[in-house]
Amino acid sequence: MKLAATLILAGAMGAWATQVAAQDVKPLAYDDVFALELAADPQVHQNGNSVVFVRRSMDRQTDRVVGRLWQVNTDGTQLRPLTQGGANESSPRWSPNYSRIAFISNASGSPQIHMRWQDTGHSAQISNLNHAPSNLSWSPDGEWLAFTMFEPKPRSAPVQLPGKPAGAEWAEAPVYIDSVQYRQDGAGFLPQGHSHVFVLPAEGGTPRQLTSGEFNVRSELSWAPDGSALYFSANMAKDPIASPVNSGIYRLDIDSQQLTKLTDRDGPDAQPKVSPSGRQIAFLGYDDRRLAHQANRLYVMDADGSNVRNLTEDLDRAVDDFAWTADGRGIYFSYDNEGQGYLALHSMRGVTETLTGGLGGLSYSRPYTGGQFSVASNGDVVFTQMAANRPAELALLRGSQVRPITQLNRDFLASHTIGEVEEFWYDSSVDDERIQGWIIYPPGFDENKTYPLILEIHGGPHTAYGPVFAMELQLMAAQGYVVLYTNPRGSTSYGEDFANLIHHNYPSHDFNDLMDGVDAVVERGFINEDELFVMGGSGGGVLTSWSIAHTNRFAAAMVVNPVINWYSFVLTADMYPYFSQYWFPGMPWDNLEHYMQHSPIHHVGKVETPVLLFTGDADYRTPMSETEQYYQALKLRGIETAMVRVPGASHALHARPSNLMAKPAYAVYWFERFRQQQDSE
Repeated sequence: MKLAATLILAGAMGAWATQVAAQDVKPLAYDDVFALELAADPQVHQNGNSVVFVRRSMDRQTDRVVGRLWQVNTDGTQLRPLTQGGANESSPRWSPNYSRIAFISNASGSPQIHMRWQDTGHSAQISNLNHAPSNLSWSPDGEWLAFTMFEPKPRSAPVQLPGKPAGAEWAEAPVYIDSVQYRQDGAGFLPQGHSHVFVLPAEGGTPRQLTSGEFNVRSELSWAPDGSALYFSANMAKDPIASPVNSGIYRLDIDSQQLTKLTDRDGPDAQPKVSPSGRQIAFLGYDDRRLAHQANRLYVMDADGSNVRNLTEDLDRAVDDFAWTADGRGIYFSYDNEGQGYLALHSMRGVTETLTGGLGGLSYSRPYTGGQFSVASNGDVVFTQMAANRPAELALLRGSQVRPITQLNRDFLASHTIGEVEEFWYDSSVDDERIQGWIIYPPGFDENKTYPLILEIHGGPHTAYGPVFAMELQLMAAQGYVVLYTNPRGSTSYGEDFANLIHHNYPSHDFNDLMDGVDAVVERGFINEDELFVMGGSGGGVLTSWSIAHTNRFAAAMVVNPVINWYSFVLTADMYPYFSQYWFPGMPWDNLEHYMQHSPIHHVGKVETPVLLFTGDADYRTPMSETEQYYQALKLRGIETAMVRVPGASHALHARPSNLMAKPAYAVYWFERFRQQQDSE
C-alpha cells in the first residue's frame, strides 16, 4: 500500500514539475501540507496591546493538526509561545483581571483544564476530568470556571444471557440501542449519557455538576455580571425527532440550580451573551419555517426574556458570531457576503456599520468561508484574516484601519509559488441569476497555452466558497491544472432567497450554474475542452455524480463522500431527523418519486464518465453505503470505476494531514490516466 501511494505521488508530479522548474517556478508538493500554519481563536487583552491565540500546525510524526498557545503584541512584536512541550492546546480564555489564562490541553494524555499565571509564566493542570471539557467560561469574580462536559449514564442491557462458564470466552454482548441520536460523524457510536454544565474552582479541585436530565448542553456559557447565574441554550423538546432544531435559552441559578426558560418559539435560539450591565441578553436564532436554509439573525432581549428585538432583520445574511462592546451600547458581529467574511458594529441606537471585510481563512483545505474575532475594551478588534495565497493570520482593526499582526507562513510562502486566484461573475443560463466564481491558475501560467480544467464543487449545499487559501485546490493547480470553483444557487452569503432556490429541488438548476461557469472559463481560450474534469465532496459529491449523468463533457470524475440515494441517506445519516424534515417535502416512504427523481442513483444508467470514489469508512454524515451503492451500480453497467476507502476517516477527510495529501493526489492520478488515454488516441 505504501509503495502504491508512492507511485501515485511520483507519477502525479511528473512532467509538470519538470516544466515549471525550468521557469523558476516553485510549485507546491503534496507533503507541503505539513508546512502549513494558521492562527485561530484570538483572545485580545482588554487594553488592546496583546493577544493570545492558538497557533495550529501539522505534526508529521503523529499525522495530526496540533495547536499551541502563543502570544503576540498587536503591533506584531514579541511573538512567543506561552507553554512548553508537544501537547495539543485550545480554548485560551483570559481571567476577568487578565492575570491568568485558562485553556484546555492534553499534556497528561487526556483533555484537561490547565491554567497559566501571567506574572510567573507557570502553567499547571487544575482538573482531573473523566471526559473532555468544552465551552470554558470565567465567573466575573475570577473564582470559578464553568464548562460543559459529557456525563455518562450507562444502562444495563435488558437481556442477560445465562449459562456462561467461569473463564469462558464468549462473543461480546449484543448492544441494545433505543436513542434517537445513537451515532455521530466524527464520534462514532455514542455512549449513553448527556453533556451538562459544571463549575470548577479556579485554583483547581472537584467539579460540581449544575444540570442534569435527558438533554444536552453544548452551547457557550455566559455569566450574569454578579455571578449568580449562567445562561446557555439547549434543546429540551420532549420529542427530539419532531423538533431537531428547536432550542431555547435558559437561565441557570447557581445556588438553587433552578432552570428558567427565557425564549419559547418555534426555532433555534443560541449563543446567549449577557450585556456588561446584565440587563440585556443578545443571541442568535430564527423563526423556523422548515426551509433548507434559514439565516441566523441577531436578537437582543431583556434579561427576563421580555422585549425581544431583531437587530438584523434587514440584513438578509446569516450572523455567525457577535460580542458586546465594553459599554454595552453596541454589538460587534460577523457575517458572510458574496463569499467574504465581514465585521460590523450595531449601535443600540439602531445604526449598523460595516467595519471591514477579509474575515476568515480557517478552512485551509478548501476555500470555505468562516473566521473568528475578539474585541478589546478600547474597541480594537483582532480577527483571523483571509487571503487567497495563505491560511489565516491575525489582523488588527483599530478605528477604520486594518493592519496585519502575524506572518506565520512567510517562510512557506517565500519558498513556494502559490497559484493566483481570480474572481469573476457570470450569468446563469436558467434565469440570469448572477453567479460568483474563482479561477486558480497553475504556477507559471502562460495564456498562450492550453490547460486541463478541474471543476471543484463545494459541499453543504448551503455553504459558500470565497477568496480563501485552499491547499487541496492549490495542490492540483501545482500539477498544471486550472481549477474552477463557484457558488451556484443554494450557496449562502447571497441571501435566503438565493440559497432556497434549491429548497426541495436539489440537485436541479445548480447543475446549470456549474456548467455555465465551465463555459465561461472555456471561452477564455486557454482550456483544452478534451481535458475537462469534475470533482466535489459531500454536496459536491452529489453534484458531481448528478453532473456526469446529465453531460458527457468531462473526461473523468472524482466523487467524494457523496449522497447517491436520498431514500437510503435519510435512513442512515447521523442527522436523519433534520434531513428528513427540512430537505424534503415528507418522509421517504410517502414521497418515493420525489426522493428518487433527485437521487443520482436514479440517473446512473446515463453515466458514461470514468469515476473514482473517495470516502472515509467512518463517515456517518454521508455513510460509506452511499459510495458502495454507486460503485456497484457503475460496475454493473461496465463503467470504468474505482473506489478509495480512507481508514478511520469521518466526513471531515482533511482532519489528518496525510488524508489532505491523499485526496488531491488521487484526483490528479485519476485525471492524468484519462489525459494520457486521450493523448494516445
